[in-house]
Amino acid sequence: MRVIPDWKEQEWDTEKPDSYAGIFHFRFWRFGEWVDVVIDDRLPTVDNQLVYCHSNDSNEFWSAMVEKAYAKVYGCYEALDGGNTADALVDFTGGVSEPVDLLEGQMATDEVARNQLFERVLKVHNRDGLISCSIRATTVEDMEARLDCGLVKGHAYAVTDVRKVRLGHGLLAFFKSEKLHMIRMRNPWGEKEWSGPWSDSSEEWNKVSKSEREKLGVTVQDDGEFWMTFDDFCQYFTDLILCRLINTSYLSIHKTWEEEVMRGSWIHRQDPLRNRSGGCINHKATFLQNPQYVFDVKKVEDEVLICLQQKEKRATPKEGKGENLAIGFDIHRVELNRKYRMHSAQQKVAGSIYINSRCVFLRKELKEGRYVIIPTTFDPGQQGDFLLRVFTDVPSDCKELTLDEPPQTCWTGMCGYPQLVTQVHVLNAEGLQGQDSNGAVDPYVIITCEGERVRSPVQKDTRCPNFDIKGLFYRKKPKDGIHIEIYNKNMIVDTFLGQVIMFSDPNERQEQHTLHLRDKGNRQDNDLPGTLTVRLITSTTLTNI
Repeated sequence: MRVIPDWKEQEWDTEKPDSYAGIFHFRFWRFGEWVDVVIDDRLPTVDNQLVYCHSNDSNEFWSAMVEKAYAKVYGCYEALDGGNTADALVDFTGGVSEPVDLLEGQMATDEVARNQLFERVLKVHNRDGLISCSIRATTVEDMEARLDCGLVKGHAYAVTDVRKVRLGHGLLAFFKSEKLHMIRMRNPWGEKEWSGPWSDSSEEWNKVSKSEREKLGVTVQDDGEFWMTFDDFCQYFTDLILCRLINTSYLSIHKTWEEEVMRGSWIHRQDPLRNRSGGCINHKATFLQNPQYVFDVKKVEDEVLICLQQKEKRATPKEGKGENLAIGFDIHRVELNRKYRMHSAQQKVAGSIYINSRCVFLRKELKEGRYVIIPTTFDPGQQGDFLLRVFTDVPSDCKELTLDEPPQTCWTGMCGYPQLVTQVHVLNAEGLQGQDSNGAVDPYVIITCEGERVRSPVQKDTRCPNFDIKGLFYRKKPKDGIHIEIYNKNMIVDTFLGQVIMFSDPNERQEQHTLHLRDKGNRQDNDLPGTLTVRLITSTTLTNI
């Protein structure tokens, strides 16, 4: 429906042959947009036979038409030769491709990892994703080489089904819990199949009831489609590509993702504050000059999908093929109220690989908090456009950080301009006063500085919480204290557990303190149970943190 819009209107109508104009309309997803492509019906043939993609039915032409439209996108048919399967799947779906290296993940020998991967593959398949796999060819001679088991190296197979197959016959099979992890593939040539266990005519199929075989559609013919166990699959195949169709419709019964799409550029400038091409984290002096994007994880823990795509430089052979840049990204956990660009590296929690492919993908479980994504080229000074897509369970409010410090306005002269910047890092507490029936508490922290408040997530059932949260404050009144209060989360009214008041000296670059909690008020003998460990960093240069 996306790639061939209005296909019924484009179909040949025997009752209205005069309406046929030999023109066809297709769409492909290109750099964040569905792009229209129009072609005529002239297809390349030799001896009146289609040269490239074709159907077994000589009266069916849609696949050859789609291929011609796709060749037009890239400039010519030759440009499609030896392309990247992961990129192609994205072009046809607008989805997100995740390459999986089965060798690196040791899927053939690690049963736990293999079972986890099967569940991921099953979930992608059940949610209408597209899956491709291949056996890596290490030499030119290896390309399209057929193994003794019937599989072909350097060849993209389509995964057409993923199932847990019940073994046995009759009622006994129904009550038995034994299920086999199975995967079905198709060789796009339409011939040459796997000849090992569970191939079309193998005796292993006798272990499965007739009704189960019919449900699976097992046929004994050389049509290029075959089943194999997932164990054997991981033994022979080296690469797997999972193209998720990211569902953003609230009307769906499946998981709905919230998508944020950011467009940006790596631009080289001499001014460090304006340069946006700093290279990867190896280049510490320039790394933080790259574009920066902040987003929030609002659940206790959330699965986040991040896809970085560079604008393709691939061109027609006559013009020369533009080489992709080596790209990647890092994710840093930052202060809960971070609104301006990072100027010193924070806590790195994840990072992608760096590779010269069009897309780089990462799937990561992140804890509640605020994060900054830094998309980069591997080397500094390289320029190009990119698309950043962030998928979360609830809206992440992703946006680019463009300002380096609070802007000066006509009001700053009257109200004062920040003189200091202070980062408050609340690490942990010990020995808090028990409140609940089991003696534990559900504590959280509130940091207050010059009227700005930062509140941490709640820690469950602990008197010794590991908060590990930060707040960032641009301060106009350096002599004012920073208040840090701990509360116990209750159904109706939260209970005050204690506080500390701190002052930070800019001459001390980094201070860590462990302080006793105190009650509200100014008495010297009002200590409460527990201590709080806090680290402060203060600077008179607002672009130091």
